[in-house]
Amino acid sequence: PAEPTMVLRLKFLNDTERLARVRPGDTVGALKRAYFPGQEQQVRLIYQGQLLRDDAQSLAALHLAHNSVLHCHISQHSPAPAPAGPHASADPVHAALNVGSLMLPLFVLMLAVLWYFQLQYRHVFTATATTFLAGLTLLFSFMAFTMYRR
Repeated sequence: PAEPTMVLRLKFLNDTERLARVRPGDTVGALKRAYFPGQEQQVRLIYQGQLLRDDAQSLAALHLAHNSVLHCHISQHSPAPAPAGPHASADPVHAALNVGSLMLPLFVLMLAVLWYFQLQYRHVFTATATTFLAGLTLLFSFMAFTMYRR
């Protein structure tokens, strides 16, 4: 007798959903391979607040029912180098909310404002504050250089 199929709802961070037709005997890894080919290492599946870490675990062992919701997070950083083709822009919500890319310009702007005030209002800044500002600028420059020289 054939194993009955059930439908799982794969819900993404941008509130889109995708239906997955699976069998209870299928594993978490098989689900990732079937619905996220080439991205298995980047996909994180969450069921009832628990990250499904074990790809060998069967869906029946998770007590998934028909129409259960699995939350899906697709990481933009994979452990192995991935081709930067159509997958790079596959999730525009992640690209729009990437606050990390704004950190460098934000720190540069803050340092520039602090140096402006130091030059315009020199009498307010003590020697210790000026030394600290210079050290912070050197530290930040070194960190930015090492991070972005790739």
